[in-house]
Amino acid sequence: MNLDVLVVGAGPAGLAAAVELRRAGVGRVLVADREQAAGGVPRHCQHTGFGARDLHRVLTGPGYARRYAADAARLGAEIRTGTTVTGWAGDRELTLTSPRGIETVRAAAVLLATGCRERPRPARLVPGSRVPGIMTTGELQQRVYLHGQRLPGRAVVVGAEHVSFSAVVTLAHAGAEVAGLVTGYPEQQSYRAFALGARLRWRAPVWVNRTVSRVVATPDSRLAGVELTDTRSGATRFVRCELLVFTGDWIPDHELARAGGVPLDPATRGPAVDTALETGTPLVFAAGNLIHPAETADVAALTGQHAARHIAAALAARPAPTSLRVPLAVEPPLRWISPSAVRPPLLPPRGHFLLRCDSFHSATRLEVRQGARLLTTARTGRLIPGRPIHLPGVWAAHADPAAGPIQIRLA
Repeated sequence: MNLDVLVVGAGPAGLAAAVELRRAGVGRVLVADREQAAGGVPRHCQHTGFGARDLHRVLTGPGYARRYAADAARLGAEIRTGTTVTGWAGDRELTLTSPRGIETVRAAAVLLATGCRERPRPARLVPGSRVPGIMTTGELQQRVYLHGQRLPGRAVVVGAEHVSFSAVVTLAHAGAEVAGLVTGYPEQQSYRAFALGARLRWRAPVWVNRTVSRVVATPDSRLAGVELTDTRSGATRFVRCELLVFTGDWIPDHELARAGGVPLDPATRGPAVDTALETGTPLVFAAGNLIHPAETADVAALTGQHAARHIAAALAARPAPTSLRVPLAVEPPLRWISPSAVRPPLLPPRGHFLLRCDSFHSATRLEVRQGARLLTTARTGRLIPGRPIHLPGVWAAHADPAAGPIQIRLA
């Protein structure tokens, strides 16, 4: 099967890209997703707030997912659910596996939009018993909102970022009592109003400077509770619970990219992309939370649109003014930047770069330098781990492709 564009992933980034590609006049666009329904994570997020930046209206998660899936189908994109892209058969030639069998498709361009996931307990190396009742937020939301499960009992939430407080709400809907949220940081990473609401509405405190150091089982192999360790003193305490939810600590779903030899960014662990969102493999692009784990659905969708515009230009033989990529690097406590390369004069999605840091810092200033040349400075608000830092990207148009890497640091 020959395609113009194969989009891998039918979440917000993939569906928004399909819509934009068809609007740009790109011919055959196929969106493949292993899930049984299109829409990605918003399908099982019952709260509102989706679509403000991309659709300019506020929708629930399921409504947002349905809107994008319907728009992509209406504009002529083919959406195949229950279809896993299982490997690469050649240059932009991929294998699809589904109930209809195994197929090989050849695409003029490929967009990887496989998203990200939370690290489960094994990846966090939390010792102790292997028992039921341990899950990530994604599994929790699917069990509660897609399958209608009730989950009575006391719960401990590992993490104190945006998605952690979303997990508190989901647990309450499922009939659970939240004993508390645990974070190794000295304070929670979300909005103060979320932490206050959790304490007042559900009596769920945030235990800071704590880690889950052991999972404890009952004699009949059920979850009895967890041991928490104070990261400063080393003191431990036992907290009884029947449910344990690991939240945040995102990692891109990069297995397909890695299998295809697409160069990865060692900091984000997603594909390394330039300001066109093209990877180091020609005509293979990446978008959404695969390249910056994890942003909101509308931000992911807007990166999908950005990639689609550059894919359409490439297929129409309108190449970027230069193919030279200038790598970007960040200095600690900054952790990563996305995109991680510039292709002058192209600007990043939404006109700015996304960064993350590893620790809390007061409001400060970013410096962008290429050798001895200062390209720009930008003020930041308070830096909080897991929260986005925005760096305006106008300077990227004036970077010198021959002057070497660009360094971003705190002034």
